[in-house]
Amino acid sequence: MSRRKVEVFFSGVVQGVGFRYFVCQQAQDLGVVGLVRNLPDGRLMVTAEGDQEQLDTFINEIKPGPRSAVVEDVAVRWTMAEGRFTSFNMM
Repeated sequence: MSRRKVEVFFSGVVQGVGFRYFVCQQAQDLGVVGLVRNLPDGRLMVTAEGDQEQLDTFINEIKPGPRSAVVEDVAVRWTMAEGRFTSFNMM
């Protein structure tokens, strides 16, 4: 099965609420590789690679965010995997 890459941008109250830790745990549980980071404009960005089924499940799991977050918008952008990740990390 071909690997895919997805970039997911979250806006709302998504920084300082444990969102990055939440995303890392979900990624590790599902075997997804990539990274999560806070952006200077207040959004949170997730870049993940895996097979389509893994990534679909991953996105569904992280969309609501942790209980302490208030997700106002989620933007998803799909591309082909680059193979640059070997684990999931937080920046």
